[in-house]
Amino acid sequence: MRRAALAFCAAAALAGAQASAETWRPPAGHVQIPIWPGTPPDAKPMPGPEKVVTVDHALAGRPYHAIFDVSLPTLTVYRPTGGNTGAAVVVLPGGGFEVLAIDLEGTEACDWLASRGIACILLKYRVPSEPFDWHCRCRPDGLATPARSLEDVQRTMGLVRLHARDWHIDPHKVGVLGFSAGGYLVAEISTKYRERLYAPVDDADRQSARPDFAVLVYPGHLATADGRLNPNVPVTADTPPTLLVQAENDETDGVDQSLVYFAALKKAGVPVEMHIYAQGGHAFGLRRTRLPITGWPRLAEDWLRTIGVTPK
Repeated sequence: MRRAALAFCAAAALAGAQASAETWRPPAGHVQIPIWPGTPPDAKPMPGPEKVVTVDHALAGRPYHAIFDVSLPTLTVYRPTGGNTGAAVVVLPGGGFEVLAIDLEGTEACDWLASRGIACILLKYRVPSEPFDWHCRCRPDGLATPARSLEDVQRTMGLVRLHARDWHIDPHKVGVLGFSAGGYLVAEISTKYRERLYAPVDDADRQSARPDFAVLVYPGHLATADGRLNPNVPVTADTPPTLLVQAENDETDGVDQSLVYFAALKKAGVPVEMHIYAQGGHAFGLRRTRLPITGWPRLAEDWLRTIGVTPK
């Protein structure tokens, strides 16, 4: 994952001379909402102002965009366009905790979900995150590090449930979907939802932060160097039903990430489904290619029906 983040940043930097913007703006018709009423907890100076960079080497025939130096996290609500099932998904883009692949693993996922009658809440969480060991996601001294990205996810889950009636959402059908580093965040919020990492701010922080279901696509950081489950994602029987998708030839994180998490979920008695494809690599998002792995969204739709989130 560290290698992927550095490669991603390098490619984005090369493209930055051609196209960049000061801050990211959602597509027309959507509005960003700050998730914190004031200065976010554990705020730290960023290397520079927030900016968006176009990555020119195309994926599935199109470029994609990366957000750097996010200090003010926001959420953007995508209302269902294909009817309303009452379900909602908080989407967490990846980018190695260094940047956010905001369209490839963000807006494009929300367009898909909204077209299926599912509200989508796109979270622009804080990056870069604090320095940490990329295998155990902890400080070198072994002490827990306040994870600003996880704080943002916990806060967002509470906000979604607080505004469930206004946004026409069933508060008992709120899930999470994450890609790569965002997939790791999905595992964190699935196992670290009971206690907030920050002092409560308002009524949103008195709502449950537990996802009702979770989808991890080519996740990272779940396995330690010796092939064990990352101790920072303590799976229990209360971990929500989970879907895992990864390619066997993923050279960035390795398929062991999903295999280790699957084994832990199964041992704990958590309903889990996993799809491993022979080819696909890493960071394929939802863009259509000739590879069978790009059909994973249809399998996810089937899974959501089987667990009762959407109607059969």
